[in-house]
Amino acid sequence: MSDCIFCGIVSGKIPSKPVYQDSDFIVINDINPRAPVHILVIPKKHVIDFMDSEEALLHKLLILLKKLIKEQHVSSYRIVTNGDGAAFIDHFHVHLMGKIAKDRDL
Repeated sequence: MSDCIFCGIVSGKIPSKPVYQDSDFIVINDINPRAPVHILVIPKKHVIDFMDSEEALLHKLLILLKKLIKEQHVSSYRIVTNGDGAAFIDHFHVHLMGKIAKDRDL
């Protein structure tokens, strides 16, 4: 999609500093972090919503999340996605937030 911010990041039209990247995903730091660690895992293929995602993509996503948690040493984490119109950007993505206290406001 030409007006999608994440598609612009994936294509390189919008500069970013990926934390991780492979043929299916790009991972970047959130520009408005809600936790000490807040990264976005974004599929390179434009998919609007979790419910529209193919199972193969979701399987790869789960494997990648486990890898990121281990390699980035993320502790006390939350994995969040927004759907059905709740996301600010209509391109399926997952928030991996870490170092969250049990008595958080989030």
